[in-house]
Amino acid sequence: MKILAIDTATEACSVALLNDDITDVIFEICPQQHSQRILPMIDKLLTKHGIKIGDLDALAYGRGPGSFTGVRIATGVVQGLALGADLPVIEVSTLAAMAQQNYMQHGDLITKVLIDARMQEVYFGHFEIQQGVTGGIVKERQSEAVLTPAEAVAKFAEISDDNQPYGRAGTGWDAHSEALEILQNAAPINVLYPSAEYILPIAEQAFKDGKTISVDDVTPVYLRDKVTWKKLPGKE
Repeated sequence: MKILAIDTATEACSVALLNDDITDVIFEICPQQHSQRILPMIDKLLTKHGIKIGDLDALAYGRGPGSFTGVRIATGVVQGLALGADLPVIEVSTLAAMAQQNYMQHGDLITKVLIDARMQEVYFGHFEIQQGVTGGIVKERQSEAVLTPAEAVAKFAEISDDNQPYGRAGTGWDAHSEALEILQNAAPINVLYPSAEYILPIAEQAFKDGKTISVDDVTPVYLRDKVTWKKLPGKE
């Protein structure tokens, strides 16, 4: 199986390739440079492995939430590549990818993700590892949302963890540390930004389950209702 994944939803910019049993990634922290960096990164990674876009089985991308501009960039790039090569697309939550990384790198079965969304808000995600899925794939415990830090505290409290250990991920924890103090625990924040590398295992499972979409149905997730996305011309 060959899947190319990209993510530009935060200050990080990344491209990852699943090439049968091999996974490779290019990851950079490059604020406001995503539009200049993403296509050369894709070309570099595919050239390294001798793969053309048409050789891929699917494309995957971080569909948000995150920076409006960053999510638009990833969406537009995936739309263009998928349309040109007639490839199916897999949309993966950027928050889920961070929880997946927390599990794969640090063994956290539960991860609470908060990304700083500016405007005194955070992008909220609460994930756990699905039982019975080979390798372990995250699923939502609660729906993603854009919340104030106080609302995030209340939202996490809706599910009693019965003192279960959990990991933390995202820039929101430090950005709003005072408001989130009640939730701080001994677990370090090991993952600050999503990486396309951890989109891949979620995308691979989705592909096996037949959960792909066509380029016509690509829809980024902003969570803030005032932001809209225009699909490709003629695709309403």
